[in-house]
Amino acid sequence: MSTFDISKNKKQNSHDTVPPPNLISFMLKSWKPKPFKRITPLKNAKYFALRRKALSEKFPGEFLIIPTGHLKVRSNDQHYKFRANSDFFYLTGNLEPDCVLVLAPEKQGHKSILFVEPNPGKTDVTFFTDRIKGELWEGARLGVAESRDLYQIPDCRSLNELEHFILENIKKDSRPIRILRGNSEKLEKWISQKGSEPIEKDKILALTLSEMRLIKDKAELKELAIVIEATQRGFEDVITRLKSAKSERELEGVFFTRARIEGNDVGYASIVASGAHACTLHWNKNNGKIQKGDLLLLDAGIEGNSLYTADITRTLPISGKFTKEQLEIYQLVLEAQKAGLNEVKPGNDFMAPNHAAMKILAEGLEHLGILSTTAEEALKDENQFYKRYSLHNVSHMLGIDVHDCAQARAENYKYGKLIPGMVLTVEPGLYFQLDDLTVPTKYRGIGIRIEDDIVVTEKGYKNLSQNIPSEARDIEKWIKQLWSQSSKRK
Repeated sequence: MSTFDISKNKKQNSHDTVPPPNLISFMLKSWKPKPFKRITPLKNAKYFALRRKALSEKFPGEFLIIPTGHLKVRSNDQHYKFRANSDFFYLTGNLEPDCVLVLAPEKQGHKSILFVEPNPGKTDVTFFTDRIKGELWEGARLGVAESRDLYQIPDCRSLNELEHFILENIKKDSRPIRILRGNSEKLEKWISQKGSEPIEKDKILALTLSEMRLIKDKAELKELAIVIEATQRGFEDVITRLKSAKSERELEGVFFTRARIEGNDVGYASIVASGAHACTLHWNKNNGKIQKGDLLLLDAGIEGNSLYTADITRTLPISGKFTKEQLEIYQLVLEAQKAGLNEVKPGNDFMAPNHAAMKILAEGLEHLGILSTTAEEALKDENQFYKRYSLHNVSHMLGIDVHDCAQARAENYKYGKLIPGMVLTVEPGLYFQLDDLTVPTKYRGIGIRIEDDIVVTEKGYKNLSQNIPSEARDIEKWIKQLWSQSSKRK
């Protein structure tokens, strides 16, 4: 097995016994040869190749090194479940830890070299002595030849060759080197770039990848459609359980079960906020009680096996019906979302949906008597009084990460233009704190957010999550229907 990792754990722990030579000899004998298995190429291999080609064209004559990262220690000898670096996955489709993609410059573009964990089978003692990578401990790794066939990258090599390749081929070459930092300390030490200029050049690689990911290709849009449909089923699971649920954590577990059935994980910590907890924007303690008459703000998304994630929010009446006050605020937030959606079109500023939604919210707050000034005054840049009740903007990019393309330059993201193929959220919200004396008592403790996942099209937009009800009456019908179906099954 490769030693290319930064795990702080020993491959054996204090409670393990050291295998005697006779046991090692016995363990290495009499294993059935590994059968030949034809590997079916990754379904979107051509798209990964196109992305590598596009990156290559942006850095002619330079070595580009993109590691996926390593296992991270959760506590003592336990690791978090590995999650591939998003940029590495975007370029390869590979989900295994420790791997490294190198784009080596050639006369015409770059040659892709993928370094992966070898699979020696049961010919090496590590298959039963290495608790971190050993086959009997963690299952077999894919291997070099299999990786070559799966990812359709002709030059796949063992990670055991990586250090020599870096030191003898790349470091002794005069051509520039860029590395995607923050994923492998050991690899960065091997590169040994010094001074601020090389590190600044590496930042350009990171932001270039982020900006490439601003525009989704057909394969990415298909993956997003899959996880959004799965997320809808997760929401329906939660609603079905809502009738009898006692706690937020119970509902969190219901959604997580769907995420593990249909995907890899949740795309982010689920927000299952009942009552006044919904006024805490990132409430994910999820330790509150479920009580009739309250609202449940459910902000959750399933991360698929492709790593793309949905990000949906719905605010649901726990009793099945909105109260008069809840409905007033809900309709205001929904109207704001519709105004934001109308501004999602090519050529508009990324912030246009936010400006449109905030105008509606401010006008609604004035009408409700919550703002002590006019909406016009509250919206001025030097005031922004409406943010006391809203706090956040309405959009962020979505894709492999829930807050996708985070390294992109502001001029191409927040202050940029909407372009066909971009996928973003539109999610206005209003949050009235229990102790806010500027808010009428009847509204305090109400928190409402409505969020959908939107792709910019040539003529406007498509709501990828449009099949998840958002009109208040449709939500009530949705809840009633699911509860009725559940009762019939019983």
